[in-house]
Amino acid sequence: MNQESDSNDEPAGQDPLLLLKTIQLLWTKKEMKKQLKEEIRRGFAGLEDPLAGLLDILESSTDWKGKGHSLGYYITSELQLWMKEHPAVQQSGMKLKKLQTRVLRILAQCPANLLDPLISIYQLHTADRNYLLGHVSHLYHRGDYKEAAILSIKLKLQPDQDVEKMCMPLLFQDKINLMEDYVGEYPELQCKLLQILDTWCEPGFNIRDIARQYQGLSRYKPDKLNRKMLSKLVFRLLDRFNVDPALCPNVVNQRHLRTLNYLFYKRFVEKTMTQENWTDHVQSTVGENQWLQGHLIQLLINYCDLNTAARWAQRCNLPEEILPIGVADELQKLKIQESVEEATKAENYEEINKKNYYQLPIPRANIHFLQKWEEMLQCWEKVLQPGQIVAIDMEWRPSFGMVGKPRVSLLQIAVKDEVFLLDLPQLLEQAEMEGEKEKLPHFIQMLYSDAAITKLGYGMSGDLSSLAATCFALKGMDKQSQGVVDLLTVDKQLQMASIDWKKGSRKVEQSYEDKGIRQPEKGLSLLVQHVLGKPLDKTEQLSNWEKRPLREEQIVYAASDAYCLLEIYEKLCKDPASFGLNSDLTKSLVGKPTIKARAKKQLNKQEVLSPCGQQCKGSEKETSRPPAPISAKEFNVVCDNMLQGLGRYLRCLGVDVRMLENEDDHRKAAEIARQEGRVILTSGLPYQTLQSQVGEGRCFSVNCSEKAKEQALQVLKHFNVHVTLEDIFSRCQVCNCNKYLKVPKERMRQLVEGSKHSAGDGGTSCSTPCKEKSSRTCDAAQHTETTQSEWLEWTDPCGAAVGLEEGTTLQVAAIPPGVLDKAELTDFYCCTRCGKVFWEGSHFGRVVSQFKDVLVIVGDEQSIYKLS
Repeated sequence: MNQESDSNDEPAGQDPLLLLKTIQLLWTKKEMKKQLKEEIRRGFAGLEDPLAGLLDILESSTDWKGKGHSLGYYITSELQLWMKEHPAVQQSGMKLKKLQTRVLRILAQCPANLLDPLISIYQLHTADRNYLLGHVSHLYHRGDYKEAAILSIKLKLQPDQDVEKMCMPLLFQDKINLMEDYVGEYPELQCKLLQILDTWCEPGFNIRDIARQYQGLSRYKPDKLNRKMLSKLVFRLLDRFNVDPALCPNVVNQRHLRTLNYLFYKRFVEKTMTQENWTDHVQSTVGENQWLQGHLIQLLINYCDLNTAARWAQRCNLPEEILPIGVADELQKLKIQESVEEATKAENYEEINKKNYYQLPIPRANIHFLQKWEEMLQCWEKVLQPGQIVAIDMEWRPSFGMVGKPRVSLLQIAVKDEVFLLDLPQLLEQAEMEGEKEKLPHFIQMLYSDAAITKLGYGMSGDLSSLAATCFALKGMDKQSQGVVDLLTVDKQLQMASIDWKKGSRKVEQSYEDKGIRQPEKGLSLLVQHVLGKPLDKTEQLSNWEKRPLREEQIVYAASDAYCLLEIYEKLCKDPASFGLNSDLTKSLVGKPTIKARAKKQLNKQEVLSPCGQQCKGSEKETSRPPAPISAKEFNVVCDNMLQGLGRYLRCLGVDVRMLENEDDHRKAAEIARQEGRVILTSGLPYQTLQSQVGEGRCFSVNCSEKAKEQALQVLKHFNVHVTLEDIFSRCQVCNCNKYLKVPKERMRQLVEGSKHSAGDGGTSCSTPCKEKSSRTCDAAQHTETTQSEWLEWTDPCGAAVGLEEGTTLQVAAIPPGVLDKAELTDFYCCTRCGKVFWEGSHFGRVVSQFKDVLVIVGDEQSIYKLS
């Protein structure tokens, strides 16, 4: 029957409420979807005013107020489609305004999935803007902050609203994603929001005073919303919105203060920075900021003495009245002089101990510092030779956790008996002034893409990423590179191949600690020590490499950093077996840059750990090709104890997940991973410890600033895990079990009643065990067969127990009132390990929607069951 004949069968002016009753009857019979759709369309055609009729239906029904695909959503969506075929039903003028007034009352209560269809159907974007703003204001003052914000976003009302007034309640209610969406399309509002958040980070600011201004705040946790959390949020938003950090002086000052503390740790605890480098970075960090200078003086008092603090106060030109009494008194005794005794002592001490470190085996005259293109010609001729072996390294100014990627300040290229130091900023600037800005990138591209030239590096992907950030023309170099040998890979092979080396390095580390010289070697320095006998002197590592002219110590350090790679490679190739490596070392290593090297290189350069998952971000960006697909049931992981939310999401998708308890040491994850062949999921500082204890690619650093759902997507995409509908809820989110007991609804009703009676006796179940029968197939209620989870059929028709044979107690008391009365429910599914009870609900659809990017549909696959 076609649509036109359908409409003629119905009398004009059909009652919308009668239509609703007919539709509700069909809605309960889900197998009659086609008939339901036809009835809705026939009903629209029979209504005198379909738009007013839809409002009558929504106002008379309550089922559309819940989450998920309700009947109200289905009717509204069908009307939207029907209107495209019948544009004449569109309203205008006063009639449309009346309909808009009615629909706004519904919008205040409807779920998010109904907003867009209703806004489109009733053309709310054409409504009077002041009226819309007034309606949103009414919602706001009623305490419906989330609803007011969502409606404002949908109607694009943000430019006419107070960003502080709209966003702060969202922050208090932990609706940060919604707050970000609110300002997402408006740069001016982004800046205002960041300035407000920065104000809250002022020392002494009381956030709770602001919270008291907003009534009815739900989910507000005062302890969670602290200055540290706000600081992280501000830096994340600065990065996301690409806003100048200078807009937020308070959080920047706090970050600089943490940098100061870190510099003091490096200089006075680890003792791995020279006095000159330390002084340079301290001056750069505090600048002219008197607040930071005051903290610097206090740190100097704690770590050094009053005399040193007074000298710095003099250098910063701080007024005596703001100085601590002891420092002010010491300042009076000081004469104006530039000599710093501590620096002289440090230089003499390090000169004596040069014999303990790797020494550059070439004369100083063979180190060439190149700042002009004319000087580059000799480098070009010697480097671009077929069969040449070239070592490459790069230096940049440490960022100390600030926003943005580091830009390369110095490019070191070493060949046999010579090192070329390229002043990259100067050479790029000169080339641009002469209109030949492609010359230097062309040289670098030729070098990296020539398979006949062997390129040595340590963490080459990290270097190439920084190179691309410095010169846009070099973006994608990691994909074009050929003939590269990343000695970071060798380093990892050495650590895995040689237990004796690990033991030996610990002994060397202990001896250095005993001498009080420095902390144990790591990274490239440790590799140099192992292969060449002495570690690298890394005291110039954290230099300000942007400052010109470079000091002599910096030049020698930069040349050594590159040239040592040549010597390592030569020695390994001569006798790889003595280091526990394969004899075909060259064949196995020459190729593309290692994918996971970036985080390691960045860390060695700056020795500063990112607070939240930078390693994993870098790895994702640099992966040239995705790993081979793996199914969810084949993917086994162990989650560190700060990622339990992520673990539950992965279990929800069928992944076998072990989770550390809160009191467990992080290192237990490595033990489990090795014993059970699992991948470690961790975040932050533990990553550096754990990734060295398992094979390459078996430890992943998750971005800790993301929500658990985004973390799960990140993990699944990184490892190319394919999730099917069969996988969803095939494991218990609580205990990871994949065996369920299927219980008919009437039997579950008996168990619930029985548990209520036994509760009076102090128990929740009887002692008689239930019988189980293993089954690999399910009846019509399950729609499919699963090979991942095991289903058990209930076979005891009369027993009253609420327990399983192994003593597990079914958690029947947790079933909410009313669930057993749902007509559409036929069965319940009980975890046989922990006893948690599941039943059909709307959660399955939400999970499918949330993870559609990684979901693989196989045939006519449908859900096994739905979790409520």
